Order: sequence, then C-alpha cells, then structure tokens
Amino acid sequence: MSIFNSKVDSESSQFIQNRDDMLNLIEKRKDILDRSRKKSDEKKSRFQERGQLSPRERLNALIDPDSEFLDLYSMANYLVQDPDPDTSIPGANMIAGIGFVNGIRCMILVDDSGISAGAATDKTIGKALGCIDIAMKQKLPFVHLVESAGINLLNYTVEFWANFGAVFYGKARLSAAGIPTIAVLHGMSTAGGAYHTGMSDYVVGVKNNGMAALAGSALLKAATGEDSSNEELGGAEMHSVITGLVEYLANDDLEAINITRDLVNKLNWQDSGKEDKSIKFKDPKYNIDEVPGIVPIDYKRGYDIREVIARIVDGSEFLELKPRFGITMVCVQAEIEGQRCGILANNGPIDNQGANKAAQFIQLCDQIDIPLIFLNNVTGYMVGKKYEQAGMIKHGSKMIQAVSNAKVPKISIFMGASFGAANYGMCGYGYNPDFLFSWPNAKIGVMGGRQAASTMRQVIEGSAKRKNEELDQQKLEHKEKQMIEHYDKQSDIFYVSGCLLDQGIIDPRDTRKVLSFSLKTFSEAKDRILKPNSFGIARM
Repeated sequence: MSIFNSKVDSESSQFIQNRDDMLNLIEKRKDILDRSRKKSDEKKSRFQERGQLSPRERLNALIDPDSEFLDLYSMANYLVQDPDPDTSIPGANMIAGIGFVNGIRCMILVDDSGISAGAATDKTIGKALGCIDIAMKQKLPFVHLVESAGINLLNYTVEFWANFGAVFYGKARLSAAGIPTIAVLHGMSTAGGAYHTGMSDYVVGVKNNGMAALAGSALLKAATGEDSSNEELGGAEMHSVITGLVEYLANDDLEAINITRDLVNKLNWQDSGKEDKSIKFKDPKYNIDEVPGIVPIDYKRGYDIREVIARIVDGSEFLELKPRFGITMVCVQAEIEGQRCGILANNGPIDNQGANKAAQFIQLCDQIDIPLIFLNNVTGYMVGKKYEQAGMIKHGSKMIQAVSNAKVPKISIFMGASFGAANYGMCGYGYNPDFLFSWPNAKIGVMGGRQAASTMRQVIEGSAKRKNEELDQQKLEHKEKQMIEHYDKQSDIFYVSGCLLDQGIIDPRDTRKVLSFSLKTFSEAKDRILKPNSFGIARM
C-alpha cells in the first residue's frame, strides 16, 4: 500500500472558512445534546434526597474508568415530539451505548428517570429496539439500568402500546440466543417499566427505592379500590424474598452497580472474543483534526475524499482499486487500528463505471471476509441520455444488489449528501448497516429541496400548457417555497437523527475512533460462540 500525498493547505482562506463552518455545526450538536443532560440534572436533588445516583452517575459507575463508550441514538426524538428547534430535547428519555464493564464490551441502556420519570416516548421504543438488534448481531451482553414509569400516558396511541411489546420480544430473543440480559432495578418501575425486570435473565434490586409492579398504588386504588403500599406491591426486598424476581439485593445504587460489574465478570464472556491488545498499527500521517477544514458544509462544493481517508486509516496508507476507472467512485483497502477493511467513498455522482467498480469491490471484500465502510457524499446516480443509454439503471442496480447481499459487517457514515438511489447503493438506512452515523453537515433524502421544487414546477407548467390554462405565478411561487422548506427540513441531519434514521451525529474528528470501535466490535462477535436455547432463561 502506498502513503497518500496530501495537498491540503491549512493556511488557505478556504480551509479556514470550511473549518469555521464545520466547528459551528459541531458546537450546535453539543448544545442540543447538552439539553437532555441539563433537563435530567434539574431533578438531581430529588435523587439525592432518596439516596440515589442520577442516571448518568449510574452509567459512569457501571463502565470502566477512562474506557471508551460509543453513544448510540443520542439525538433520538429531537424535533419529533417537540418540533421547536430551540426547545426540543434529544435522547428519548434514555441513555444508550456500548461500553466496557470489567473489560467486557456490553450494550448498556439507562432509563433517564430525571426526565418524565423515564417514561417511554415513541422514539424510546425505536431506540431500545435498535440497541437490541445491535446486541443480537454483535453478541453483546445486555445491561439495562431500570427506573421507568413505562408508557407515557399523555402521549398514548394504540400503535405506541402495540409497538412497546416488541422491546420485550427482543429481550426474550436475546436470552434464547444465548446472550445474557441483566436488569438493575433502581427505582419506581411500573407497567411496561416493570416488565424489563421480568424479561431479564438476572435482576439486581435496590432496597427501599427499587420497585417493580404492573400497577402502582395509585393505579391499583383507581382500578380496584384496593389500598396497598408500593413496597408491598413491588418493593425490591419483597421480590427478593417472596416472588423471586430479584436475584441480588443491594442496599443502594452503588452497591447494585458493583454487584452488576461482578456479575458481568462472571459471565465467562471474556475468554472468547477478548479484544487483542497486541495488534500493532501506525497512526495516520496526517491529523484528523484537519478534517473540518477539508470538508465544506455545502455538499455542492467538491473536495477529494482521499484527503479524509488519509486522516482515518493507519499510516495514511491504502490500496486503491481502479483509480482511473469510474473516478467519482473511490474504492480502497486499508486498516484502521490494525483492523482490515474495504472503504467505498464518493468524489461526485456515481456513473456507470463507478457503479460497476463498486459492485465488484463489494463482492471482492465479501469474498475475503473484511468489513465494508461506506463514506457517503453523493448526490445520486448520474442522469441524462448518455448515462441512461449506457445502462445506468442496470449498473446502479448491480451495486445495490451487491450491497444488499454482502454478508460481511457494514458501517455507513453520512458525511455530506446522500441522495436518491445512490443512498441505497452506499448502504443507507434501508440496507441495514451494522452501524450508521452522521456528520453534522450531512443531508439525506430523495433529492434536494430546490431540485424537487423545480421538478414540481416543470410538471405543473407542462400540465397547464397542455390544457391551455393560465397559471397564478404568485401561488406557484408560494407552493415552490413551501416545497423547498419541507424537503430541506426532511433532509436536515438533525431532524433525520431525531427520527432514528441513523445511530447518532458524531464529531467528524471522532470518525477514526468510532470506526475502530465498530470494527473491533465486529472482530469480537466473529470469534464468539453462543450457546442458544429454545425459550430463553425461564423464571420458574
């Protein structure tokens, strides 16, 4: 492999402008994500009064000090339940990600009970299901720190209730697949919140605060007239003595977390799939902190994607397939922290040759069993008579067919545009990549707002001309403006991420770290052998 020779001038006005624009978007991302933390911390005194740790304190106590934590779906629900960009809170009342517990890579969910008592929103369900799917594919022990009021009754719909059951279905499937599931009962958990304990293989309960019941005392009184305390109905101590729901009883949150860490250590999980610390690799020759200056936030302005790749891969070295054929489609083999991978990236719209090259490259990587990484910055497949007559549909479909059927793990990153069918060929959301992250400048959709509005205008004008009708230009311009605003809102990555169409927006400077973490997760999963059973671990 050859070392890439960068041509970036970090002193140029264009570099400085790009960097400033991207850093503003990175700061916007940070400010939005901080809202959920601040909102939850408003209840910190309440947690302290009850002798509890806050949700984020629980997470910090669970994971190994100074270890990596891959935050997942952190933008969930942003601009969905509350469409106001100035007040909308991301996260969907849940913290989720992959972290290390006693050196073991685990999927971790934490109910953010500082917000709406941890009650689930519609996007909480999607977030939990996404995490369950990742845990299943990557064979990760599943740890859930529970304190949840279940379904948010103020936002109830029958679809919401029906979909909620899929979370318990997923936990049952994890257990049956041989993947341990652990629940820590920290606080009041009723209805759907209570079932998180019953559907787990192991339950650690916190004395006095932990409570799991299908109906709390208030609902029970309203439904049946029966008077009973929450402790009698579902206290952790009661469950440890009478029902057997709780395997391990702790005096407080910290002891419960320590029991959980010890339990994870005893799962016999580290012997197979343990990360190999001995792999040697070279850091990139070029600094990844330069990426914000290389990439313009306007996807219509071009740059050489190889400059980004050179700041992600080991030693800034890569082997490029057919560099002079289908030149807007870049296909390289490289390593990231010693993990081999194939990278597909865009230097413009994909033409017929580029689609052919990509399809072949995907199959070659699948043949030698190395993961695929798709770096999306593409406005679509090429259109026009020349490309249509050369078989663009056929060649683009070959690429889509290849990505659909490749068996190796796949990672997608939206780092600019990802429009039209090229989003499909570049392993967009509908193609079930194992991990999918976005940069804060990304835009995705069927096409840009102005292109959609222009297409609509031409259709309307053509129809009016055939019917010999006169158009109201003012109304047409108003409709055109509405269409641009609608499409642009739908394509904005902050809205997209809030709708759970990715697994989170990342700082571009963290791209190498995120890709390395993901590739190592694949490597561990590949080496791990599960012991499935028919029905999951039953509570007799």
